[in-house]
Amino acid sequence: MTIRIGTRSSPLALKQTDLVICALKEQNLISEDGYEIVSIKTTGDIIQDRPLAEVGGKALFAKEIEIALLDEEIDLAVHSLKDMESILPDPLEITAVLSAELPYDVLISQTGKMLDELPLGSIIGSCSPRRSAQLLAIRPDLKIMSIRGNIHTRLTLLEEGKYDAIILAEAGLRRLKLQDRITQRFSLNLMTPAISQGVIGIECRKSDIKTKALMAKINHRETYYRILAERSLLKSLGGTCRTPIGGYAALLNNGMIHLVGFLANEEGTQMVRHEEIGPDPIELGVKVATSLKERLKG
Repeated sequence: MTIRIGTRSSPLALKQTDLVICALKEQNLISEDGYEIVSIKTTGDIIQDRPLAEVGGKALFAKEIEIALLDEEIDLAVHSLKDMESILPDPLEITAVLSAELPYDVLISQTGKMLDELPLGSIIGSCSPRRSAQLLAIRPDLKIMSIRGNIHTRLTLLEEGKYDAIILAEAGLRRLKLQDRITQRFSLNLMTPAISQGVIGIECRKSDIKTKALMAKINHRETYYRILAERSLLKSLGGTCRTPIGGYAALLNNGMIHLVGFLANEEGTQMVRHEEIGPDPIELGVKVATSLKERLKG
Protein backbone atom coordinates (compact mmCIF):
# COMPACT_ATOMS: atom_id res chain seq x y z
CA MET A 1 0.00 0.00 0.00
CA THR A 2 1.30 3.45 -0.97
CA ILE A 3 0.12 6.36 1.17
CA ARG A 4 -0.46 9.51 -0.87
CA ILE A 5 0.44 12.59 1.17
CA GLY A 6 -0.90 15.95 0.02
CA THR A 7 1.00 19.14 0.78
CA ARG A 8 1.78 22.60 -0.52
CA SER A 9 4.94 22.87 -2.57
CA SER A 10 6.75 25.53 -0.53
CA PRO A 11 10.08 24.59 1.11
CA LEU A 12 8.50 24.83 4.58
CA ALA A 13 5.47 22.69 3.64
CA LEU A 14 7.74 20.02 2.15
CA LYS A 15 9.95 20.08 5.25
CA GLN A 16 6.89 19.63 7.46
CA THR A 17 5.76 16.74 5.29
CA ASP A 18 9.20 15.20 5.70
CA LEU A 19 8.80 15.44 9.49
CA VAL A 20 5.52 13.49 9.25
CA ILE A 21 7.18 10.85 7.08
CA CYS A 22 10.09 10.59 9.53
CA ALA A 23 7.66 10.11 12.42
CA LEU A 24 5.97 7.27 10.52
CA LYS A 25 9.29 5.64 9.62
CA GLU A 26 10.56 5.84 13.20
CA GLN A 27 7.70 3.62 14.27
CA ASN A 28 8.04 1.35 11.22
CA LEU A 29 4.59 2.38 10.00
CA ILE A 30 5.69 2.93 6.40
CA SER A 31 8.55 1.63 4.28
CA GLU A 32 11.06 3.65 2.27
CA ASP A 33 8.90 3.30 -0.85
CA GLY A 34 5.53 3.16 0.90
CA TYR A 35 4.52 6.76 0.30
CA GLU A 36 4.06 9.34 -2.42
CA ILE A 37 4.26 13.10 -1.89
CA VAL A 38 1.63 14.95 -3.90
CA SER A 39 2.49 18.66 -4.15
CA ILE A 40 -0.55 20.85 -4.67
CA LYS A 41 -0.48 24.54 -5.58
CA THR A 42 -3.15 26.37 -3.60
CA THR A 43 -4.94 29.63 -4.29
CA GLY A 44 -2.96 31.17 -1.45
CA ASP A 45 0.28 30.24 -3.25
CA ILE A 46 -0.92 31.54 -6.62
CA ILE A 47 -2.22 34.95 -5.50
CA GLN A 48 0.83 36.83 -4.21
CA ASP A 49 0.04 40.45 -5.08
CA ARG A 50 -2.68 41.13 -2.51
CA PRO A 51 -3.07 40.76 1.26
CA LEU A 52 -4.71 37.48 2.26
CA ALA A 53 -7.58 39.33 3.93
CA GLU A 54 -8.60 40.70 0.54
CA VAL A 55 -8.79 37.33 -1.19
CA GLY A 56 -10.27 35.01 1.41
CA GLY A 57 -7.82 34.60 4.26
CA LYS A 58 -5.37 31.88 5.28
CA ALA A 59 -7.86 29.11 4.46
CA LEU A 60 -6.82 29.56 0.82
CA PHE A 61 -3.66 27.62 1.70
CA ALA A 62 -5.79 24.53 2.37
CA LYS A 63 -8.70 24.71 -0.11
CA GLU A 64 -7.26 22.74 -3.06
CA ILE A 65 -5.59 20.22 -0.76
CA GLU A 66 -8.89 19.54 0.99
CA ILE A 67 -10.63 19.11 -2.38
CA ALA A 68 -8.01 16.50 -3.32
CA LEU A 69 -8.62 14.75 0.01
CA LEU A 70 -12.39 14.78 -0.49
CA ASP A 71 -11.96 13.44 -4.05
CA GLU A 72 -9.73 10.63 -2.69
CA GLU A 73 -6.78 11.76 -4.80
CA ILE A 74 -4.69 11.76 -1.62
CA ASP A 75 -4.98 9.79 1.63
CA LEU A 76 -3.95 12.51 4.06
CA ALA A 77 -2.92 16.15 4.08
CA VAL A 78 -0.15 17.88 6.00
CA HIS A 79 -0.85 21.46 7.05
CA SER A 80 0.48 24.28 9.17
CA LEU A 81 -2.43 24.09 11.58
CA LYS A 82 -2.54 27.86 11.98
CA ASP A 83 -3.67 28.03 8.33
CA MET A 84 -6.72 25.86 8.97
CA GLU A 85 -10.27 27.13 9.46
CA SER A 86 -11.91 26.33 12.78
CA ILE A 87 -14.71 24.51 10.92
CA LEU A 88 -13.53 21.90 8.41
CA PRO A 89 -15.57 20.29 5.61
CA ASP A 90 -17.82 17.76 7.36
CA PRO A 91 -16.17 14.59 5.95
CA LEU A 92 -12.72 15.72 7.14
CA GLU A 93 -10.98 15.99 10.51
CA ILE A 94 -7.62 16.79 12.09
CA THR A 95 -6.64 13.25 13.03
CA ALA A 96 -3.19 13.88 14.46
CA VAL A 97 -0.59 16.52 15.23
CA LEU A 98 3.15 16.34 15.75
CA SER A 99 4.85 17.75 18.82
CA ALA A 100 4.65 21.54 18.59
CA GLU A 101 7.60 23.73 17.70
CA LEU A 102 8.10 27.01 19.59
CA PRO A 103 5.02 29.27 19.09
CA TYR A 104 6.72 32.69 19.18
CA ASP A 105 6.61 35.49 16.65
CA VAL A 106 10.02 36.99 15.88
CA LEU A 107 11.46 40.16 14.40
CA ILE A 108 14.12 40.09 11.70
CA SER A 109 15.53 43.53 11.04
CA GLN A 110 17.80 44.67 8.24
CA THR A 111 20.28 46.29 10.61
CA GLY A 112 20.03 43.93 13.59
CA LYS A 113 18.15 46.52 15.65
CA MET A 114 15.50 45.40 18.14
CA LEU A 115 11.94 46.70 17.86
CA ASP A 116 12.43 49.55 20.34
CA GLU A 117 15.65 50.56 18.54
CA LEU A 118 14.15 50.93 15.05
CA PRO A 119 13.91 54.53 13.78
CA LEU A 120 10.57 56.36 13.87
CA GLY A 121 8.33 55.41 10.96
CA SER A 122 10.18 52.21 10.14
CA ILE A 123 8.50 49.95 7.59
CA ILE A 124 7.55 46.54 8.94
CA GLY A 125 6.53 43.70 6.61
CA SER A 126 3.50 41.73 7.80
CA CYS A 127 0.23 40.56 6.27
CA SER A 128 -1.26 39.50 9.62
CA PRO A 129 -3.95 41.71 11.23
CA ARG A 130 -3.09 40.04 14.56
CA ARG A 131 0.58 40.98 14.34
CA SER A 132 -0.15 44.45 13.02
CA ALA A 133 -2.55 45.29 15.86
CA GLN A 134 -0.10 44.17 18.54
CA LEU A 135 2.89 45.85 16.89
CA LEU A 136 1.09 49.19 16.61
CA ALA A 137 0.05 48.96 20.26
CA ILE A 138 3.76 48.88 21.11
CA ARG A 139 5.00 51.31 18.43
CA PRO A 140 2.18 53.44 16.92
CA ASP A 141 4.71 55.21 14.68
CA LEU A 142 5.53 52.10 12.66
CA LYS A 143 4.30 51.70 9.10
CA ILE A 144 2.95 48.19 8.48
CA MET A 145 3.19 47.10 4.84
CA SER A 146 1.84 43.85 3.39
CA ILE A 147 4.36 41.16 2.53
CA ARG A 148 3.58 37.84 0.81
CA GLY A 149 5.50 34.79 -0.33
CA ASN A 150 7.36 31.98 1.39
CA ILE A 151 10.01 32.55 4.06
CA HIS A 152 12.92 32.77 1.62
CA THR A 153 11.02 35.27 -0.54
CA ARG A 154 10.31 37.47 2.46
CA LEU A 155 13.92 37.36 3.62
CA THR A 156 15.03 38.37 0.12
CA LEU A 157 12.63 41.33 0.10
CA LEU A 158 14.08 42.41 3.45
CA GLU A 159 17.64 42.14 2.11
CA GLU A 160 16.65 44.20 -0.94
CA GLY A 161 15.64 47.05 1.37
CA LYS A 162 11.89 46.91 0.74
CA TYR A 163 11.33 46.74 4.50
CA ASP A 164 13.24 47.78 7.62
CA ALA A 165 12.11 44.61 9.38
CA ILE A 166 9.71 41.71 8.97
CA ILE A 167 7.76 39.56 11.42
CA LEU A 168 7.72 35.78 11.03
CA ALA A 169 6.87 32.69 13.08
CA GLU A 170 9.91 31.22 14.79
CA ALA A 171 8.69 27.68 14.09
CA GLY A 172 9.09 27.96 10.33
CA LEU A 173 12.55 29.49 10.62
CA ARG A 174 13.68 26.70 12.92
CA ARG A 175 12.37 23.98 10.65
CA LEU A 176 14.31 25.50 7.75
CA LYS A 177 17.43 25.98 9.93
CA LEU A 178 17.20 29.76 9.57
CA GLN A 179 16.88 30.66 13.26
CA ASP A 180 20.22 32.48 13.13
CA ARG A 181 18.42 35.23 11.19
CA ILE A 182 16.24 36.11 14.20
CA THR A 183 16.86 39.54 15.70
CA GLN A 184 14.30 39.43 18.51
CA ARG A 185 11.83 36.94 19.91
CA PHE A 186 8.58 38.43 21.24
CA SER A 187 7.31 37.10 24.55
CA LEU A 188 3.83 35.56 24.57
CA ASN A 189 2.68 38.45 26.77
CA LEU A 190 3.85 41.01 24.23
CA MET A 191 2.73 39.21 21.06
CA THR A 192 0.03 36.54 21.42
CA PRO A 193 0.65 34.02 18.63
CA ALA A 194 -1.79 32.75 16.02
CA ILE A 195 -4.00 29.84 17.02
CA SER A 196 -1.94 26.63 16.80
CA GLN A 197 1.18 28.44 15.58
CA GLY A 198 4.08 26.00 15.30
CA VAL A 199 1.83 22.92 15.06
CA ILE A 200 1.83 20.50 12.11
CA GLY A 201 -1.64 19.04 11.58
CA ILE A 202 -2.56 15.87 9.70
CA GLU A 203 -5.99 15.93 8.06
CA CYS A 204 -7.82 12.74 7.02
CA ARG A 205 -11.23 11.63 5.83
CA LYS A 206 -13.38 10.56 8.78
CA SER A 207 -14.40 7.45 6.85
CA ASP A 208 -10.80 6.32 6.20
CA ILE A 209 -10.41 4.14 9.28
CA LYS A 210 -7.15 2.54 8.16
CA THR A 211 -5.29 5.82 7.57
CA LYS A 212 -6.73 7.36 10.74
CA ALA A 213 -5.51 4.40 12.81
CA LEU A 214 -2.03 4.80 11.32
CA MET A 215 -1.91 8.54 12.05
CA ALA A 216 -3.16 8.02 15.59
CA LYS A 217 0.08 6.19 16.33
CA ILE A 218 2.16 9.34 15.70
CA ASN A 219 -0.29 11.76 17.32
CA HIS A 220 1.34 13.86 20.05
CA ARG A 221 -1.35 13.74 22.70
CA GLU A 222 -0.26 16.75 24.78
CA THR A 223 -0.14 18.99 21.71
CA TYR A 224 -3.47 17.62 20.46
CA TYR A 225 -5.08 18.32 23.85
CA ARG A 226 -3.76 21.89 23.77
CA ILE A 227 -4.93 22.64 20.25
CA LEU A 228 -8.44 21.45 21.11
CA ALA A 229 -8.62 24.41 23.49
CA GLU A 230 -7.06 26.84 21.01
CA ARG A 231 -9.29 25.80 18.11
CA SER A 232 -12.36 25.89 20.36
CA LEU A 233 -11.41 29.50 21.14
CA LEU A 234 -11.04 30.28 17.43
CA LYS A 235 -14.36 28.66 16.53
CA SER A 236 -16.18 30.47 19.33
CA LEU A 237 -14.76 33.85 18.39
CA GLY A 238 -15.82 33.46 14.77
CA GLY A 239 -14.65 36.67 13.12
CA THR A 240 -13.37 37.09 9.59
CA CYS A 241 -9.92 36.87 8.01
CA ARG A 242 -9.57 40.56 8.91
CA THR A 243 -10.24 40.01 12.63
CA PRO A 244 -7.06 39.96 14.77
CA ILE A 245 -7.33 36.76 16.84
CA GLY A 246 -4.65 34.91 18.78
CA GLY A 247 -4.34 32.31 21.48
CA TYR A 248 -2.03 29.91 23.22
CA ALA A 249 -2.74 26.96 25.49
CA ALA A 250 -0.35 25.23 27.88
CA LEU A 251 -0.87 21.95 29.70
CA LEU A 252 -0.12 22.32 33.41
CA ASN A 253 1.45 19.66 35.65
CA ASN A 254 -1.90 18.91 37.30
CA GLY A 255 -3.53 18.15 33.96
CA MET A 256 -5.37 21.46 33.76
CA ILE A 257 -5.09 23.72 30.71
CA HIS A 258 -4.05 27.35 30.81
CA LEU A 259 -5.50 29.23 27.83
CA VAL A 260 -4.67 32.82 26.85
CA GLY A 261 -6.80 34.51 24.20
CA PHE A 262 -6.36 37.74 22.25
CA LEU A 263 -8.96 39.69 20.28
CA ALA A 264 -8.92 43.13 18.62
CA ASN A 265 -11.30 45.02 16.41
CA GLU A 266 -10.61 45.04 12.67
CA GLU A 267 -9.04 48.51 12.87
CA GLY A 268 -6.68 47.33 15.60
CA THR A 269 -7.62 50.31 17.76
CA GLN A 270 -9.07 48.22 20.59
CA MET A 271 -7.72 44.94 21.91
CA VAL A 272 -8.19 42.66 24.89
CA ARG A 273 -6.47 39.62 26.37
CA HIS A 274 -8.04 37.12 28.72
CA GLU A 275 -6.83 33.91 30.33
CA GLU A 276 -8.47 31.04 32.17
CA ILE A 277 -7.52 27.66 33.61
CA GLY A 278 -9.79 24.65 33.30
CA PRO A 279 -9.95 20.87 32.75
CA ASP A 280 -12.06 20.68 29.59
CA PRO A 281 -10.37 22.12 26.45
CA ILE A 282 -13.59 22.72 24.50
CA GLU A 283 -15.41 24.42 27.36
CA LEU A 284 -12.31 26.46 28.19
CA GLY A 285 -12.09 27.79 24.64
CA VAL A 286 -15.74 28.86 24.72
CA LYS A 287 -15.30 30.51 28.12
CA VAL A 288 -12.26 32.56 27.09
CA ALA A 289 -13.92 33.56 23.79
CA THR A 290 -17.06 34.73 25.59
CA SER A 291 -15.02 36.88 27.98
CA LEU A 292 -12.99 38.39 25.13
CA LYS A 293 -16.10 39.36 23.16
CA GLU A 294 -17.77 40.87 26.21
CA ARG A 295 -14.68 42.88 27.17
CA LEU A 296 -14.13 44.18 23.64
CA LYS A 297 -17.74 45.40 23.47
CA GLY A 298 -17.40 47.00 26.89
